[in-house]
Amino acid sequence: MRRPAAPRVMATPGIGEMTPRGMGVLLDIHAARDPDAPALSFEGVTLTRGQLASRVNRRARTLERLGVQAGDFVAIALPNSPAFLELAFATWALGATPAPLSHKLPAAELAGILDLLKPRLVVIDDAGKAGDWPAHAEADTFDAAADDSPLPEKIAPHLKAIASGGSTGRPKVIVDMSPGVADPDRPLLGMLPEGDVLMNPGPLYHAAPFGMTCFALGWGLHVVLMPRFDAGEALRLIERHRVRWLFQVPTMMHRIWALPEETKARYDISSLDAVMHIAAPCPPWLKQAWIDWVGAETVWELYTGTEAMGGTGINGVQWLQKPGSVGRVLPGYEMRVLRRDGSPCDVDETGEIFFRPLRGQGTTYRYLGAEPKAVGEFETLGDLGRVDTDGYLFLADRRVDMILSGGANVYPAEVEAAIDAFPGVQCSVVIGLPDEDLGQRVHAIVETADGQLDQVALAAFLADRIARYKQPRSFEATAERLRDDAGKVRRSQLRAERVEA
Repeated sequence: MRRPAAPRVMATPGIGEMTPRGMGVLLDIHAARDPDAPALSFEGVTLTRGQLASRVNRRARTLERLGVQAGDFVAIALPNSPAFLELAFATWALGATPAPLSHKLPAAELAGILDLLKPRLVVIDDAGKAGDWPAHAEADTFDAAADDSPLPEKIAPHLKAIASGGSTGRPKVIVDMSPGVADPDRPLLGMLPEGDVLMNPGPLYHAAPFGMTCFALGWGLHVVLMPRFDAGEALRLIERHRVRWLFQVPTMMHRIWALPEETKARYDISSLDAVMHIAAPCPPWLKQAWIDWVGAETVWELYTGTEAMGGTGINGVQWLQKPGSVGRVLPGYEMRVLRRDGSPCDVDETGEIFFRPLRGQGTTYRYLGAEPKAVGEFETLGDLGRVDTDGYLFLADRRVDMILSGGANVYPAEVEAAIDAFPGVQCSVVIGLPDEDLGQRVHAIVETADGQLDQVALAAFLADRIARYKQPRSFEATAERLRDDAGKVRRSQLRAERVEA
């Protein structure tokens, strides 16, 4: 692969150097400069900057007629599409906050999230799933006859609100405390506002794909959006659009790498400047394979959470010197690794990872439906790790119970609650087992009186109650007690026994 002459520098400008503008006016700014430049490509159709800005302004005025006001939340539960992004920017244009949601959520799960969010409007094609909340299909949010001129600039109090199942099995919403602003002339991470192309193969209802895709559009990049991930199609699009920025999770990396060699060799991906992976641990062998394929200076990893309370970063060159590390703490944050009693761990001692933004606790997010876990002003995502003498973080585990399957968070308590509602189930324990494709697959151990279980009926039962990616891919039945009288379970032991087997 041809290497770029000058590798990107993943640096961020100082706050004092930035001139933030409301997210809702960014597309108008770029459209005024070059209306015919490509802005968004999707399934063979490319919208120019002028076309995209026009559609966003029409949607904004339609949303306004539907009652959306500054300070509101607007839930967007749609598949990946230009409409999803148009609605996000239209929401910002009104000074409101977009809340991306999966369109595949069962009605019961969606209801729990909406009850916390209390949105002014839910954009969803199956309006019946929204319950009593005001809902409209996507087509109802676009009036082709509406005024498409720029709206007065308004700034949303929150950039976004992202839903999560929560470690307790109850839904929660993570509200971004940053206002809806960005500098159209100062892209972060070394991106270039003219000529750079970013491809997003991930679902827009996840925080990282949503945020990076929207920021890229706001910075004037050409964005290539996939309706859903397909490994071969991803390579074709990279070649077709000369993609320079690729954001993905390790499951996507694995599926691309697993393609036949003749398929991978068929496409020219030499345009790639940065391959950034997020959301889940990347197996060392897979990371090494990508480094060998596209070059060490091209591969980047970010470890953080939707809460943005802190994080680390590392590039491929550094990773070769520190194999297995997720990097050093990002600028603007402090990191500590603490023992259970809250005392600091020694170098290379494993403990729980805590972060604090230099701006202070609570400046990056707030929960709806949950409380943060903190020691003083330092908060944790619940992950375990160690820091070496050079300040590089190595993860020991990704949260005590949480399962990372295909880059998505699956909380056992939520899945167990759904399983336990099935007739005949006395108890269940959900664990993650190693999977070459997904990283971890969801496995359910189900206790019944006689050790028998109708797995087909249970799977159908769960399909109506929890999202597809959370549903167990394998089951086993047992008559043995899974929990003691206090309700405690040796989850790690159960997992270890099955991994050994």
